[in-house]
Amino acid sequence: MFAPTARPDVLALRASQIREVANVGMARKDVLKFWVGESDQPTPAFIREATAKALMEGETFYTHNLGRPDLREALGAYLSRLHDQPIAFERLGITSAGVNALMLVSQAVVSPGDRVVVTTPAWPNIVEIPRILSARMETVALERAQGLWRLDLDKLMTALTPDTKALFLNSPNNPTGWTLPAEDRAAILERCRKYGIWLITDDPYERLIFGPGKSAPSFLPLAGDDERVISTNTFSKAWRMTGWRMGWMVLPRSLVDTMGVVIEYNTSCAPDFVQTGAIAALTEGEPHIAALRTELAAAKDQVVGALRALPGVQAPEPEGGMYAFFKIEGRGSSMDLAKDMIEKAAVGVAPGSAFGPEGEGWLRWCFANRPQTNAAGLERLKDYLGG
Repeated sequence: MFAPTARPDVLALRASQIREVANVGMARKDVLKFWVGESDQPTPAFIREATAKALMEGETFYTHNLGRPDLREALGAYLSRLHDQPIAFERLGITSAGVNALMLVSQAVVSPGDRVVVTTPAWPNIVEIPRILSARMETVALERAQGLWRLDLDKLMTALTPDTKALFLNSPNNPTGWTLPAEDRAAILERCRKYGIWLITDDPYERLIFGPGKSAPSFLPLAGDDERVISTNTFSKAWRMTGWRMGWMVLPRSLVDTMGVVIEYNTSCAPDFVQTGAIAALTEGEPHIAALRTELAAAKDQVVGALRALPGVQAPEPEGGMYAFFKIEGRGSSMDLAKDMIEKAAVGVAPGSAFGPEGEGWLRWCFANRPQTNAAGLERLKDYLGG
């Protein structure tokens, strides 16, 4: 008899340690939950109302593989405004979540045995998705300097060799909040051009930055419309739509038709009525995003400031996103510590080891919560540490 098991590369995938911690504390009503990357407030009413109306009017049918033309046109207009450069709707593909976009892109360009580079610590899905496809992963670790996370550009350049198939970049980064400096883009893009490397960016936090500007630095304004540069994104973060599972890709023109075929054999298309909600988000959502950025900046100052005031705690400043990535000195395994904090303090955070070996010893706190929720969690952590 043959054992009913998956193939070795799938068996070797890391289970989500974030889920492991959440499973420990999810049933406890007293636990304050900071472990996943989402707001504690629902999707804005104008998006929910538009979607509910579309559902009740019967928008429940299959749509184009790449998404409805009206949504792709709205997305193209939004991205063109955001990046001050025309981005044609013909280059866009609508997906069933941002993580689905990453999987689809990987399926399209990554083959078994390909060498893929990713900066870490990183959201585990970015690392594990190419591994599902039997790729070889190499990581380039972020470093800490002057209270910030930083990428050593020389180390990245060394890792980008002629045998590299793809570079995955997540900026602003989950979990650290590191954001790629605008001045580093040209060198990275030129290196990828030189060796024919696919440059794939995961951009869910591009609007959620703490400095000036409309968004984090992007490669889209620098790249032509038919280069090996792909941006994947999601409606989850900037519009508080985590449960909606709606994302997109900006593709080189030559890949668009092929990607429609790949979508067909994965999900066929994104849900019809949810696409109506996405149009509302794109066309009416700027005031919401502005308010959210203000809220997150205040929450960042609240949480990072309080963490730094605790004895033995390191908390580098995030430049974007919705997370504080912090370390409590002398506390050992981040998984053991996260579970102990649930048991003894009723505080749920993500273990740094969930984001790769480079994250071991660190913890991630999602601060996209109401001020009183963050304050209550910080007080419990202070008591836990004996402060």
